[in-house]
This record gives sequence, C-alpha cells and structure tokens, in this order.
Amino acid sequence: MAGKLAASLPIPPSVPASQRAARRAEELGYESLWIADSGGPDPFVVAAAAAAVTSEVRIGTAVIPAYTRTPPVISAAAASCAELAPGRFILGIGASSENIVQKWSGIPFKRPLSRVRETVTVVRGILAGEKSDLSGRTLASHGYRLQMATPSPPIPIHVGALGPPMLELAGEIADGVTLNMMPVSAVPRMLEHVGIGAAKSGRSVTDLEIVSRFMVCVTDDRESARSFMRAFFGPYFATSVYNRFVAWCGFEQQAHEILAGWQAKDRARVGAAVTDDMIDSIAIIGPAEECREKLEAFREAGVTTPMINPIAGDETAALAMFEALAPR
Repeated sequence: MAGKLAASLPIPPSVPASQRAARRAEELGYESLWIADSGGPDPFVVAAAAAAVTSEVRIGTAVIPAYTRTPPVISAAAASCAELAPGRFILGIGASSENIVQKWSGIPFKRPLSRVRETVTVVRGILAGEKSDLSGRTLASHGYRLQMATPSPPIPIHVGALGPPMLELAGEIADGVTLNMMPVSAVPRMLEHVGIGAAKSGRSVTDLEIVSRFMVCVTDDRESARSFMRAFFGPYFATSVYNRFVAWCGFEQQAHEILAGWQAKDRARVGAAVTDDMIDSIAIIGPAEECREKLEAFREAGVTTPMINPIAGDETAALAMFEALAPR
C-alpha cells in the first residue's frame, strides 16, 4: 500500500506497552503515531514516551478535547513534546463528545464550534511566543506566555471533525483534519465540507493533511470481531455527536434504533441496531490482504494518512496486527 500509514496509540495496558509499540512501529516503517485521549494513559505522556524511543516518526495527538484542558496547559504540554521530538510533533484538538466532556469531567458540552475555534486561536498564539489575550464566548485567557523556547519549526495544529460545521471549521483554521468512524462512501462528502472551510482561508482541501483512525482487526474469525465491534459501537453511537454523525453517513435507521434502545436502557436493542453492514462499512475486519484493500479504498477516497487502531486483547496481539499490515 503506497503512501503514509500510521499507527494508533495507546496500546493497552500501559505507557511502557505503548512505548514498545512506538519503537516497533517505527522499525516496521510506519510514518506516524497518533495518540487518543479517551480514558487511557495521558496522551502527552505517551507522546513523550514515544519520542524517547523513536527518531523519525511523527507523533501527534488525535485528539485532545478542547474542554478538559485549558489553553495554557495544552500549550505547555505540546511545547514540551515538541522539545523531545523537534519537528515531529503535531497537536490535534477536537470537541470530543458529551460523554467524555460532560459525563466524565463535569464540564458543560456547549458551543463546540466556538470552543474549538477559540482554543486553537489561543494555543496557536501561545505556541508562537505571544502572550494570551482572548475573551471569547466559551473561554478567556489573558497574560499567559510560554516560559520555554518557542517551538521551531511551528507545531502543526489539526482539528478533529465529524459533521459539516466542524469539518468546515477544520478546513478554515487547521493544518490538518482528523476523521473517525465513517464509511468510505462518506469521505467525499466530508472532504467537500473541509474544502468549503479551506476556501475561506484561501486554500483547498489538498493543502491539508487528512488523518483518519480506523478500528482494525486482522482475523479470519469475522463473527467474533463483529461481536466485539457491536459491543463497542453501540454505546459510542448512542452519544448525540456520533449518533447524528452516523445518521448523516447514511445509517439513519440504525442511528434511530441505537438511540431509542439506549434511552430505554435496552442493551439488546442497541446491539441489534448495530448491523453487520454498519460494522463492515466502518470497521476494517478480515485477513491482512483484505484489510489492506479496505484501507487503500479510504486512501483513494481522499484520506492521506490512514491510522491503524488494532482491536486486540493484549500487547502481543496488537503488535501482531501492526506487523501484518506494515508498509511494504
């Protein structure tokens, strides 16, 4: 498979496991590593750990919720990672979901477009050596200046996006876009909206890196993999952000049933609503060659940097999937 291929971290169950995976991914020829912030090891710690054992791969966050850390905290963490991996660190910021922001963290999940725009504005200024000075609709920061060297070269900032408004915002203000959990048929529509936003800044969609995380399971046991994905996708697609997104992607009936089942606390109904077709369209499941072909289809649709998130029970199995799909 030609082009960039990335690996997703963290690998359970620990920072040391993620560090070993980072080292091995670079050895296997993966171009970049992208670190999620979804309840596991702290992504900036994982990024620093990965930087310590690699020398060439890019290391990015995909993505940091704009609500759960303040702009000064995000900026200091990003600048610190960039010191450890000069020219290799990318900062990904996104709205995340109400589950992570509101339920886990007790922070109201309001005005996500404004929150992401204002966070990126303040962070970009701080990372350029400026003193923060913003009173926005969702946050305020005044008088903070980074007390360390200004990152050089500048840290690229990516924005995580799903629906049209955030895709257009990403196209307008970001250096790249991070996508997640969509069928290949939705990619052209998504990139059309990225292009609309990019045009506002005098750019085109081809000026931005398009990164996407894919849930991948290299296996001959398709049914077991589907069962795992069904249990994972159900609660995920019950959140309002992802429920609206999968409906927009063409799974209107499934989205309706997932939400209805979740609201009724009927897990069986939720699981039944996550159909095999939905799973096979969004996840990458099958023998290695079939997985490669599916990833290539997303690349042909416009994803510049496909990212493999191995669905595996332990570190050994996850590394085996990285090896099975390693760049050729």
